[in-house]
Amino acid sequence: MARIVIIGAGMSGLAAASRLATIGHRVTVCEAGGTYGGMVGRYQRDGFAFDTGPGLLTLPAVYRDLALKTGREPLEELVELAPVDPESRHLFPDGTAVDLPNASRGGVVQALDAAFGAGSGARWSAVMNHGRTVWEATRRPLLEEPLPADPAPLHTDPYPAPPRTGLARLRRPRPWTLGDVADQELGGHPGLTALLFEHAVRFGLPPRTAPAGATVLPYMEQSFGVWYVRGGLRALADAVFRRCEQRRVEFRFDTPVERVVVEDGRARGVDTPAGRIEADLVLSSMDAGALVARGIAGWPGADAGAAGPSGVPGRFSVLLALRGARPAGTPHRTVVHAADPAAEQGPPAGPAPLCERPTVQVLRPDDAALRPDGAHESVVLTATVPAHGAVDWTAPGLAERYADGLLDHVDAAGLGLRERVLWRVVRTPADTLRETGAPGGAVPRPALAGSDGQWLRPANGTPVPGLYLIGGGAHPGGGLARVGMSACIAANLIGPA
Repeated sequence: MARIVIIGAGMSGLAAASRLATIGHRVTVCEAGGTYGGMVGRYQRDGFAFDTGPGLLTLPAVYRDLALKTGREPLEELVELAPVDPESRHLFPDGTAVDLPNASRGGVVQALDAAFGAGSGARWSAVMNHGRTVWEATRRPLLEEPLPADPAPLHTDPYPAPPRTGLARLRRPRPWTLGDVADQELGGHPGLTALLFEHAVRFGLPPRTAPAGATVLPYMEQSFGVWYVRGGLRALADAVFRRCEQRRVEFRFDTPVERVVVEDGRARGVDTPAGRIEADLVLSSMDAGALVARGIAGWPGADAGAAGPSGVPGRFSVLLALRGARPAGTPHRTVVHAADPAAEQGPPAGPAPLCERPTVQVLRPDDAALRPDGAHESVVLTATVPAHGAVDWTAPGLAERYADGLLDHVDAAGLGLRERVLWRVVRTPADTLRETGAPGGAVPRPALAGSDGQWLRPANGTPVPGLYLIGGGAHPGGGLARVGMSACIAANLIGPA
């Protein structure tokens, strides 16, 4: 039995703790804040409740595996899961609206043909077929296995770009981008391009310059479905935390880790304000750059640059407590696309400026647990914005003015929310930074294959024996499913007691 300390009680820390305790290790989790869940937070007031981070679950198989491996019971016995159908309603600047069915690629084709004209669905389906090629090529090395010692094969995007013809054959080839897919394979169609780019924007990827392999993101959603956890995603964090308690994991809240203790070249524990905690192994869910920049841990070649404000965006949310019942037929998720897509995509290089009328995700769950009664509704607006530092989100009045603009934007698309507002709470990347320590309050990106390996995350094992990395800043990257995968990979690397 090894003594293991985990830094951070976010979803990756909880998942790793439950797995490692189940296979016989003695696990202590140190969390700088006063609660667990990390990005999967909850805000409650006057009978209303809101998820302050992600609101929907993709690839639930990750947490089904966690439930079975740590308790031999289905995830559905821990939380109530429901598929979201339609998966989303999309509202475009020209007034076009389209409902996309959940986990039905054939249904998506029919919906796109009806909205954009015959042949639109076939164009989209061809791109999703290429997304499937990316999925099949990268599923194991990018999601299920440790990052290879030689990741060079992942420095090539597996997206099957068409062969070059004519004079293009004489030019030096360059890797295809998501922008190339939109222009060449979707014919530059504004609606189809907005659909493709929405997934990239949501994950903090630059839509024009991200690898073409980012098509795997919409492919995964449309092939495997999108799910809602009754009571909100915080209910999933609650369930994993309870599993940790059942496995006798020790939690120390309000206990920041000041330093990873390294003796004789090996991690031997952590120093905290309350004293040293001896350990045989240490797992950190902190961003690797922040870990190094703050002097908590380090190793030759470790990069502290990722800890500062960067081009990685954050999440801006407006939590709305509304009077009046949720209208019949309201979809769970509505996406109001950017009024000016070019403004949202930003300059060819560097961080995008603050877009005044961006793509906004509107989540309106039909869930009695999130509202005081049937005569009220809880709604969350979310937009992707520059991280704190690239924009000073603490500047007086900025957040409220931006929230006003988002409400105007979605109401112009026909949602009619402002007149029903009882109260609202505005959350910026500065709040994410304060509550989770994420550099700049940025939302961690998923790992992707691509040129030069720039889209990969640091490996779970480090050059310091006994020190492992998990969470959105480590392989295989950000997103609720991927941080659960990082915990599984690290637990498998460590093995049973």
